[in-house]
Amino acid sequence: MKVLAINGSPRKTWNTATLLNKALEGAASQGAETELIHLYDLNFKGCLSCFACKIKGSKSYGKCAANDDLSPILKKVEEADAIILGSPIYFRTVSGEMKAFLERLMFPYITYTDPPHSLFPKRINTGFIYTMNYTQEQIEEYGLDQHLGVNEMVLQMIFGDSETIYSFDTYQFEDYLKVVADRFNPEKKAKQRKDVFPNDCEKAFEMGARFVRNAK
Repeated sequence: MKVLAINGSPRKTWNTATLLNKALEGAASQGAETELIHLYDLNFKGCLSCFACKIKGSKSYGKCAANDDLSPILKKVEEADAIILGSPIYFRTVSGEMKAFLERLMFPYITYTDPPHSLFPKRINTGFIYTMNYTQEQIEEYGLDQHLGVNEMVLQMIFGDSETIYSFDTYQFEDYLKVVADRFNPEKKAKQRKDVFPNDCEKAFEMGARFVRNAK
């Protein structure tokens, strides 16, 4: 059994990566083989709008025809029993690398039929972990929960059951006194990191463990 995690953050040891690693620890605790992929290590682009994945009788029907560093990763997705995506929120949406990945991941599997259906060969659990400076009240105020909820909806349509973890008001800098960031309260950030982030880690661990139990 294989669980794949995709890191859409340029940081490999910070909030998003930490939570993804916790999710993989949870999966491994149930006997799964795990792998973490860092998108910023790869050379790829988003959807090229070639529509090869929609051509009748094409060998690329239902598959992305672009050939770059992302191609073997998309093959690993088809071999996985669960996938967990992670991204920081930049300008109220996922990182550029994650957005490009989602285009390449999702579009080939969605048919241009009425109603549309999924060409993914099986049903698997998927999860999305978001890290952000926003508080829970702010994402509701700005409608970000509805915006990001579209990702969960499409993941459900293509792959099966999907769930989301929001990690709010995350610790962005190791030392807030060294940066110009007066809008943030260093003491409040430190307290959030100490008191709340460990709970988010527990949620991520349980997500990974639950996905493996569900697959079994």
